[in-house]
Amino acid sequence: MSKETIIALHAEHQGRWKNREEIAEHMIALIGQLYREKNIVTSVFGRSLVNPSVLQILKAHRRTRVMDVELSVVHTFPILEALAKVEQIGSAEVDLGKLAVEFKHQGGDINAFVADAVKSLAGNPATVEPKDVVLYGFGRIGRILARLIIGQSGLGRGLNLKAIVVRRSSDGDLEKRASLLRRDSIHGPFAGTISVDEENEAIIANGNFIKVIYAASPAEVDYTAYGIHNALVIDNTGKWRDAEGLAEHLKCPGVARVVLTAPSKGEMKNVVYGVNHTDILDEDKIISAASCTTNAITPVLKVLDDKYKVLNGHVETVHSFTNDQNLIDNYHKADRRGRAATLNMVITETGAAKAVAKALPALKGKLTGNSVRVPTPNVSLAILNLTLEKEIDREEVNEYIRQISINSSLQGQIGYTNSTEVVSSDFIGSRTAGVFDAQATITSGTRLTAYVWYDNEVGYSCQVLRIAEQMCGVSYPKIPAETNA
Repeated sequence: MSKETIIALHAEHQGRWKNREEIAEHMIALIGQLYREKNIVTSVFGRSLVNPSVLQILKAHRRTRVMDVELSVVHTFPILEALAKVEQIGSAEVDLGKLAVEFKHQGGDINAFVADAVKSLAGNPATVEPKDVVLYGFGRIGRILARLIIGQSGLGRGLNLKAIVVRRSSDGDLEKRASLLRRDSIHGPFAGTISVDEENEAIIANGNFIKVIYAASPAEVDYTAYGIHNALVIDNTGKWRDAEGLAEHLKCPGVARVVLTAPSKGEMKNVVYGVNHTDILDEDKIISAASCTTNAITPVLKVLDDKYKVLNGHVETVHSFTNDQNLIDNYHKADRRGRAATLNMVITETGAAKAVAKALPALKGKLTGNSVRVPTPNVSLAILNLTLEKEIDREEVNEYIRQISINSSLQGQIGYTNSTEVVSSDFIGSRTAGVFDAQATITSGTRLTAYVWYDNEVGYSCQVLRIAEQMCGVSYPKIPAETNA
């Protein structure tokens, strides 16, 4: 290759990149305008574009193709421009990537195409009455939920974080709580500003006044005294895991419903959003969001069972250590967990495999499970060893899952990667319940071994938030409409 050719190629690629950067800059203004003024949430194949940077917009377009050409802002920007021109439009979630693919195949006038896509909303703007949310407990899941809710508050998304309930630990408790929300060793700094109102015992996050209520039990709290009414309490303490214990929240003035961020005991509904969330009824006051592992594996197991019929299997989870383990060897009531978490792989039990049946009854009694805790602080891996009713082809199952990850109602639950280089830290911050690793798939006759990565903090918290939105009646039509998995 000549020097002149290299120079020409460099100029060509640099010019193309600068052009796409410029387009992305224009997109930021339109995305923000639609979000603030019309409550339109834009995405690209499920990857949110709200509050983006230029690079985040460009990265959101990766690994998707439009008629054998990689999807880029060149395809989605005209869709966004046409969307901004629609005057009468209700709240919605609009997938620019999917619309770009549809338009590429359909052709015609882009303004007419977009107008037709949103006509079901025209003149009928959806309004959502903001719902009060209380976080009971403020550990890893509680703080991530706080970040997620704050990140979409004040923009018509329906959930208002009004209070956090914790035990008072020591002097300076409020500042320490705020500091833990402000800085996170795994997920990085909070996206915005946080201050402390010592006089009123509150945290101010991006302009949101969040009352910190100090209480040792639910019975001590009257939420109406803080202007909180018909609230959803998200209990992330794990202290109460049956209906009787969690019902203590419902006795508190101002509380209407409760979500547990752990697998339940007893007959309480365990919900994996995307799989059995339609089981939530108006009369349900207490719901369990199951566990992070159950949320990661159940959607993948569902679609595999739909197509290939799962006869039996074993689920082994390689799970990051958690706060209930010891940093150094010390007494622990559970077997093995007393040994130093950061120095050992620790075999422990998991109920995730059996819990799948609560959300997916077709697999009741068909799965066994176990877990190995490993010295990483976040992101876990589930290994599904399954016997299927029919023989399976590796390329076929990988393509099947890929299509579901971008073109089904489970795109928020099932992610997909085909990279040969990814490792656990690459999935920190992943908002899908689990990410199917196509490169690791193994097939042999009717045997399938599938690997599913999951951010056991953020991915799970996103699932909890989806349940919370449904229980609060916060839902928005999707454009284009979702297709079933």
